[in-house]
Amino acid sequence: MCKSQASRHGWAIVGLVVMIGASLQGCANQAQDKAEIAPAAGVAAEPTPAAGAPTRRSLSSALPQESAAAPQSPGMDGMSVGMAGKMDLAAGIKSPDPKPSEAEKTATAEAYSRIEDNPFLRVTQTPLSTFSIDVDTASYANVRRFLGQGMMPPKDAVRIEELLNYFAYDDPAPTGDAPFSVRVEVAGCPWNAAHRLARIGIKGRPIPQDKRPLSNLVFLIDVSGSMQDANKLPLLKTSLQRLVEQLGENDRVAIVVYAGASGLVLPSTSCLDKQVILSALEQLQSGGSTNGGAGIQLAYDTAVAHFIRGGSNRVLLATDGDFNVGISSEGDLIRLIEQKAKSGVFLSVLGFGMGNLKDANLEKLADKGNGNYAYIDSAKEAEKVLVQELSSTLVTIAKDVKIQVEFNPNKVGAYRLIGYENRLLAKEDFNDDRKDAGEIGAGHHVTALYELVPPGKEIGLPTVDPLKYQQAEGSKTSSDECLTVKLRYKLPEEEKSRLLERGVTDKGTEYARASDDFKFAGAVAAFGMLLRGSPDKGTLTFAGVHELASSAMGQDALGYRAEFLGLVKKAQQIGH
Repeated sequence: MCKSQASRHGWAIVGLVVMIGASLQGCANQAQDKAEIAPAAGVAAEPTPAAGAPTRRSLSSALPQESAAAPQSPGMDGMSVGMAGKMDLAAGIKSPDPKPSEAEKTATAEAYSRIEDNPFLRVTQTPLSTFSIDVDTASYANVRRFLGQGMMPPKDAVRIEELLNYFAYDDPAPTGDAPFSVRVEVAGCPWNAAHRLARIGIKGRPIPQDKRPLSNLVFLIDVSGSMQDANKLPLLKTSLQRLVEQLGENDRVAIVVYAGASGLVLPSTSCLDKQVILSALEQLQSGGSTNGGAGIQLAYDTAVAHFIRGGSNRVLLATDGDFNVGISSEGDLIRLIEQKAKSGVFLSVLGFGMGNLKDANLEKLADKGNGNYAYIDSAKEAEKVLVQELSSTLVTIAKDVKIQVEFNPNKVGAYRLIGYENRLLAKEDFNDDRKDAGEIGAGHHVTALYELVPPGKEIGLPTVDPLKYQQAEGSKTSSDECLTVKLRYKLPEEEKSRLLERGVTDKGTEYARASDDFKFAGAVAAFGMLLRGSPDKGTLTFAGVHELASSAMGQDALGYRAEFLGLVKKAQQIGH
């Protein structure tokens, strides 16, 4: 046989093998399609929507998300084979795909907003830094969940401000009429000896349990099929039961559920009848698809109908966030939440579960609803959020809280805000009372860190050419202050903001002489920088973070700082 004939016969065989493989794959796809169409035993198939019925679309698809297309497998002659796995040309059989790891499966199904670390900014070009406060703690509990499973968290799941604000700090209690106190400390930066670190600490006025305002609560509970896992609806029910046990006889609770349809399971009921409320929670079962938007509307209507003037009127949304919108669009849903927040009914969000957690959705809803977002990964976390910090969770003492820091160019050459990337505001927003910002609950702790570069040391930072038509004004101040912190806030029932302001002097305090709170906050921020792979992490290591935190445990009555040390150790082990 000549070479050309052999070549033709060879390519014919290859073509036949590919056709056989494609035919086998088509049969497999048909069998899979039939399996997906047929309902599982004991599960009712979802009814086909009636003609003209509104089509629900996923909120997670409506919100902007970063996505990356899967790379195509190269085929023969540069063409795609069009099959999921690789073809064994010798046997004509599709080889099995590599089984994805748990981390890959989790990262694929869960949704997080993209975060770009804040850069260093020159004081001469950007002397003002403005942002909204954030009291959410969900990211810390979520990071703990990943590390507990032996996986590093996705970078965008790590929000450093939420790691910082998970912990209580020994800041002084507020005095006078202000609902919170402000403390600022400046000392050496633990990860860059040439830089300084400034910690801004805010402590909300605590309210004892017996002084807590009356509560009008509506539990908005996701009972869809996606909530059936043990760490979802079962944990959710026991968590809310613990909350109900803390309420007083004059507090009220209603329960709204949503799945294929929403419904009022329990009308607003006095906590004199706690057993009725607890029983209603116990009887909840999961099943069906999810229609979250209609449930939110019903929950707000119920809260408004039983509004307590001067009380805590709040919807508590408990879900994995994987729900479809019954309202016409995501924009309409957000507008509804913003409108109800102005009426005095606030929204707090409790996230549950793993594998399909829609973190980005839940954070946005809580932000627009004048509430906070917590992730409940265990009964212990439920105890922290809904029992130990009940007043912080339910009682808002200040709303639309904004921070603006002005830096003195004679004392600070450049700075960067650590965390709060999705809370940044324009400098003009600080004095604009129409701009929404975060809320502080009774007893809440808020921490913000700035890394400061001394004048003349800001080498390598981007610059701009001198202006042609405007002359840059030289610094005219002789002040010893390195920065000024200003806060604007509104009392819960007011729409005009109030102002707090204080100047700060850097006394040259060494890191070793800083307070335990300063050191521990620095260690937590360093941990977050490592998890995120921050470009400014320098030579930080998990072992170094463990050493920093170990020397700053302070008063750790509830063991949260000790738990943090354990998480650092786990990250170190996983990273090796």
